Amino acid sequence: MFENLLYEIDKGVCRITLNRPQVYNALSPGLIRDITAAIEAAGADESVRVVVLTGAGDKAFCSGADLKEGFANAATSEGQMNLGESLRNGYHPMIRAIRNLPKPVVGRVNGAAAGAGCSLALACDVVICADEAYFSQIFINIGLMPDAGSTFFLPRLVGSQKAFELCSTGRRVYGPEAAQMGLAGRSVPTAELDAVVAEVVSYYAAAPTRAIGAMKKVLNQSLYSGLDHQLEQEAENQDALGRSADTAEGIGAFLMKRRPNFLGR
Repeated sequence: MFENLLYEIDKGVCRITLNRPQVYNALSPGLIRDITAAIEAAGADESVRVVVLTGAGDKAFCSGADLKEGFANAATSEGQMNLGESLRNGYHPMIRAIRNLPKPVVGRVNGAAAGAGCSLALACDVVICADEAYFSQIFINIGLMPDAGSTFFLPRLVGSQKAFELCSTGRRVYGPEAAQMGLAGRSVPTAELDAVVAEVVSYYAAAPTRAIGAMKKVLNQSLYSGLDHQLEQEAENQDALGRSADTAEGIGAFLMKRRPNFLGR
């Protein structure tokens, strides 16, 4: 189905695995297109309740842009690079697809998340990483600034001064420190990574998916809107959710003192 990634669906869980381990899952134009299309496919599939995004192999989640393929494609006839168009046409749709997906995206960071690979991880709703994994805004090493959404997500996660330090030095932040500063929700030993991810995913696979999607949308808007707008968004979305099958099930289960059986509708 996809040339550069593995796409699997099982019991409501869509697992998207970046599959270029020979280059540490670097983001070629083809992989970027595949990620965007895979996220959109997961959104259109009503059986999917949660998405897991990870990388093949045990070395890298995603090492960032494929400099050979990506920069070659960004070169103009005059020999200059048009990196802005490369971002607008490739990276931006990919990040927007993740943030606009009305389902939770769990980032399983199994190794290096560097450059745009770090941005990709930060775009996920939940990030669980291995202790040995690291995050790095490595752009500075080639004279560039962070992109693919990092300048948006990073200050909101760690604060402006820490974001500047990480961007301007490109230093590696390993799992335990990443979890402490807010780059990841949890950091666990590599041997426990799959079990912890499976536990988190099993929760979301049985959660009320419409409610998760609505709260994700409204929380996204809260990052750049005022109180009155948020209050109205809460009212509009709560009104729609109040008519959903999952809300009826949740209220009925509460009154009958039993566990709810949410179907994501």
